[in-house]
Amino acid sequence: MQVLQVQLEIRPDPAEVGRARRWARSRLAGSGIAADEPLAETLILLVSELVTNAVVHTGCPAVLRLLLTGACDGPSDAAGTVRLEVADRSARPPQPRHAGGEETGGRGLELVDGLADRWGWDAEGAGKRIWCEVDRSTAPVEDVAAVCGAETAACGVEAAPRFAYGVV
Repeated sequence: MQVLQVQLEIRPDPAEVGRARRWARSRLAGSGIAADEPLAETLILLVSELVTNAVVHTGCPAVLRLLLTGACDGPSDAAGTVRLEVADRSARPPQPRHAGGEETGGRGLELVDGLADRWGWDAEGAGKRIWCEVDRSTAPVEDVAAVCGAETAACGVEAAPRFAYGVV
């Protein structure tokens, strides 16, 4: 099985989130996942949430890894999985929350849980690695409000496609 792995060093600076999104978008395009494909949009949202959490909640440098398994040169519906990982030096585990309607934060891991096929975290050295996986197949099904609740949509999170990916 073919695996493509690339990584980006992230400084503990909120500006790094935009840089991580641009970097990931270019790497996905280079692997055959076009920037305007729904799969790419989902993956960029996941990158944004995981990198934001690392930058905001740890204050430590981090590493963003992108791993594509299966056919990396074909179309985005090719068999395989896209795995995103963010490793940081903080041993503090992620703390999923359910933010109320007026709260301005606290929805990141809820979005990750709703958009990824799988997610979790593991200890890595003195820190941790938070990861999520999206299987490369099928089409859009729901939106963010359906995945994370009406409060999320009411609080200014734009409706974005929700994708269900069949296990290959």
